[in-house]
Amino acid sequence: MSVNTGLDFELRKLALMAPAGYFVGLHIRFTSPLLSFQTYDQTWLDHYTNNGYVLRDPMTAWGFSTTGSIRWSDPKLMDPFGLFKEAATYGLKFGCTVACGPISSRTIASFARADREFEDQEIETIAAIVLRLHDITEPPESLSRSQIEALNCVAKGMRHAKAAATLGISESAFKARLNSARQKLLARTTAEALQRAKEYKLL
Repeated sequence: MSVNTGLDFELRKLALMAPAGYFVGLHIRFTSPLLSFQTYDQTWLDHYTNNGYVLRDPMTAWGFSTTGSIRWSDPKLMDPFGLFKEAATYGLKFGCTVACGPISSRTIASFARADREFEDQEIETIAAIVLRLHDITEPPESLSRSQIEALNCVAKGMRHAKAAATLGISESAFKARLNSARQKLLARTTAEALQRAKEYKLL
């Protein structure tokens, strides 16, 4: 099973457990996740984004200050801006959040339901899935020389045939190098692989 296939499989399980949607931010560095996935209703997402709620979200502060899991209804959570009440009007009435990983590469994920609180066992299952997602998406520390060469050719705008000729390999071998780079970077396209390689400072 490829990493992307495994990722999709775990995300489908989360979707079933969070019928009102979820947001998963993996390996958050410098306030931005390296990978993010969400299934919340677009109306809520637009409202959240347009109002800059990420800076007021109780779960953002909680997720960066601790690891573990917590229900949104936990009385220990401070919500001075009433974000949870507002989210409830969009169907996100009950929720839980999971945070894991080092502060330099934190993963924070939130899940919602409209009908009832998440049960303890459900939260344990969700937390285990989030930890697996965190682990399987750990950014690589390096790329092989052949992968770097292939990506650099793409960055220069070379077509596959020309790039292969430049490197002295067959076109199929060049495509294989790109494919291996995409897999290592968890990218679905070469353009995405190139972007991530730059973000990870691997090129």
